[in-house]
Amino acid sequence: MDYDYKKLLDRAWDNLPEKVKSHERFEMPQVVTFLEGNQTIIKNLNEIADRLGRSQEHIFTYLLKELASRGSIEASRAIIQRPLRRDIINKKIEDYANEYVLCHECKKPDTKITELEGQKIIKCDACGGWWPFRRIK
Repeated sequence: MDYDYKKLLDRAWDNLPEKVKSHERFEMPQVVTFLEGNQTIIKNLNEIADRLGRSQEHIFTYLLKELASRGSIEASRAIIQRPLRRDIINKKIEDYANEYVLCHECKKPDTKITELEGQKIIKCDACGGWWPFRRIK
């Protein structure tokens, strides 16, 4: 068995998914907010959800629990029932991405929520790693 390292390496590279081959840099989405009385309005929650590949509702539920507040989603904007600084919300979205989006092994955003033996997990399409899906309490 005479293997040529270069040929094996090329074959392995050809078999990788395109997502893994690309070297696009993932940038954390930033919120666009403004205050309206005692409410904070997030204007681009739908864009953030699209970028992270998760539902607006899940992200917003996480934000409300973490910020100990109430709120609602109306069309493409989210309303939080208290005044908050933009950097606080951005930090919470970064925390959300670290728990529910970015792979815990390879740190790539190529993950999806799926099931394994009846339990929800988050699985990475890039490296194959997975971890249990933590419910928002």
